[in-house]
Amino acid sequence: MTSLFDNYYILIFNHYKKKLGKRSLNIALFYITFLELSVIFALSTFLMAFASQMKMAIMSSTKFWVLFSIVALFIISKNWMRYNGKKRMILNAKSKRSDTSIYLLWLFPLGCFAIALILLQVQ
Repeated sequence: MTSLFDNYYILIFNHYKKKLGKRSLNIALFYITFLELSVIFALSTFLMAFASQMKMAIMSSTKFWVLFSIVALFIISKNWMRYNGKKRMILNAKSKRSDTSIYLLWLFPLGCFAIALILLQVQ
């Protein structure tokens, strides 16, 4: 059973593999990291804006950015180790071919970052 992020990784990898060869590994790894960070950024800014509107002092802005940086470093290292050769070959063998638009795949993390930036203005 593969996760949504695994499917997106394989879709990006297979799309760019035809054109760019080995550079597609770096592009797919960058995409999946960018996607995970954007989703976590959107969720965390939502929770921070919600707490601000409810007048709950959970954490300061500085602590938020430090925590987000630590989480970002963890995600980068997790993806770097997870999508190594063996895992990629297993995912590629199990994957079903899909005709998802590459533009839609790139717009999803950009949309999450846009929502997060809007939610940062709520504070």
